[in-house]
Amino acid sequence: MTLKINEIFYSIQGESTYAGLPCVFVRVTGCNLRCSYCDTRYAYENGIEMSIDEILDKVKSYDCKLVEITGGEPLMQKETPLLIDKLINCGFKVLIETNGTFDIGIVNKKAVKIVDIKSLSSGFADKNLFENLDKIDEKDEVKFVIGDEKDYDYAKKIVLGYNLFLKTKNVLFSPVSGKEKWLVNEILKDNLKVRLNIQTHKFIWGDTKEGIR
Repeated sequence: MTLKINEIFYSIQGESTYAGLPCVFVRVTGCNLRCSYCDTRYAYENGIEMSIDEILDKVKSYDCKLVEITGGEPLMQKETPLLIDKLINCGFKVLIETNGTFDIGIVNKKAVKIVDIKSLSSGFADKNLFENLDKIDEKDEVKFVIGDEKDYDYAKKIVLGYNLFLKTKNVLFSPVSGKEKWLVNEILKDNLKVRLNIQTHKFIWGDTKEGIR
């Protein structure tokens, strides 16, 4: 059993409710979308085939029990759920970040699913698999990347329309770079009980990959 892996590295978790914690990242190659604001285009195709055992050995070498499976889109590769099972069986806490266009029901229930709902400005809002919102629980997270007022109104409509606050404690609004203050003002104006999700790693290292290995 092999997966095509773009990179495996140890860094500080920059997003989600786990922001600030040391974490091992397993970045899987490939994505079915090409979002306008994507910051990991280098993972679309580049990578090497690694067996699950090789991935586990690399992850274990960092002596860190928090692991995130990310991409690209991890669920494009059918072996990803097996990798997650193996990691959990080895005692790791596993996060998986997915673009929300694949069925998350195939993922181990012990894993924390971070489900990205694509905004209008991404260019792929029509690909959202809203059935996933019925498969999350209170430990899982739903993330919206927001670049403008239309994105914000779209996200708010989904949050309220799908009663997300009753399904999870973790609804994240992530501003496109430069929109942080504007988004904070909108959230406060509407008294919306979401969590602002800023990409902490970019405040440390900028848009480069320097310093994250």
